[in-house]
This record gives sequence, structure tokens and C-alpha cells, in this order.
Amino acid sequence: MNKNNLIQFAQSLIILPFVTGAMTTGNILDINRIDQTVFIQKENIVADSLLAINQVIGQEANDSKVKAEAIDAYFESRNMPLSGMGTKMVQEAEKNNLDWRLLPAIAVRESSGGKNDCIKVTFNPFGWGSCKIGFSSNEEAIEIVAKNLGGNNPNTAKHYSEKNTEEILKAYNPPSIVPNYVKQVMKIMDDIGDADSIIEISS
Repeated sequence: MNKNNLIQFAQSLIILPFVTGAMTTGNILDINRIDQTVFIQKENIVADSLLAINQVIGQEANDSKVKAEAIDAYFESRNMPLSGMGTKMVQEAEKNNLDWRLLPAIAVRESSGGKNDCIKVTFNPFGWGSCKIGFSSNEEAIEIVAKNLGGNNPNTAKHYSEKNTEEILKAYNPPSIVPNYVKQVMKIMDDIGDADSIIEISS
């Protein structure tokens, strides 16, 4: 249920019982008093609903912050140039429905977190396009790679759409080319953090 539907639902909860009570008294003063009570209680319900929505939004923002900090801590502890890109990586992962650890783990596997970027092109710590495609910045590289891995680029969707993390990695670097690639990247993902631990920490 989205926020607007939740508010509409909250507003409709108590109208009928109070109107029925008002009709049985036959007293205009009582009706006015009940109308005022209905209005106050409706306002309270709406306020409570908005508070609940804001708490959910706040929790999600806090989770994203903790994830970004976990990525940056991993990069920083290993003196990797991609330190500071944690927030961008989490944002693009969420936008494209990817595991939040996938992008940083690929970057670590492909370029040691930016230490060994593709030589012939710029800002490609992911080895994207067999190191034949460059980007204007690390931020752009993160955006483009995330969009592709999430199956949201029509040109590459057939390779990545509707796939889980392991399947995405197999498409990214098939076992026939790099036999242990999936295992290596997923090990790095585990080193960065547990997929579910963020929720447990912040709850």
C-alpha cells in the first residue's frame, strides 16, 4: 500500500460508527461534538500513518548509509582508489535491484578497487566491455555497469535480465573463460558484508 492509499484508508476507518451514533441522539449539539471528535481522531490516524511512513523511509536511508560505509571501509582498509564511491554504488544497486555488494566486489576482482584500471580507456574499474569502453568518471561507470547488470539496458538485457547474482556473474564472465570467477567475486562480497546483516544491525 503506497502513502496516498494508506492515508485514504486511515481517513475512512472511523466515519461510519460515529455517524451512526450521532443519528440516534437527535441532538444537534451532540452531532456537532461528535463531528469534531471524528475530525480529531481522523487527524490523529493520518498523523500516525505519516509517522509510520517516515519511519520506514528513515530506516531505509539509514540502511543505505550503513551499506555505503561498509563498502568505503573495505576500500579504505586496502588503500583502494574507489574509496568514497560507496554511496554511489549503493544508490545504483538499489535503483537496478542488485545486491549492494556486487558492484564493489566486481571492481575489486577486476581492478583491485581501481588500482589497476583498464589501461587504454579511462574510468573503467569494472573491466566492462573487455576494457575497450571508457567513461567520463567513476560515477558514470558505476551508473552504466549497474544499469546493464540490472537488465535495464535493452541492448544487453538478454544477458542479465531476471537473473540472480550468481547468474549475473556467470553472464559477466562465463566459467568457460574464467572458471572460478563467480566464486571469487562472491567471496569478496562476503568480505564486504553479509547481505542481511545491515537490517539486523539497524533494527
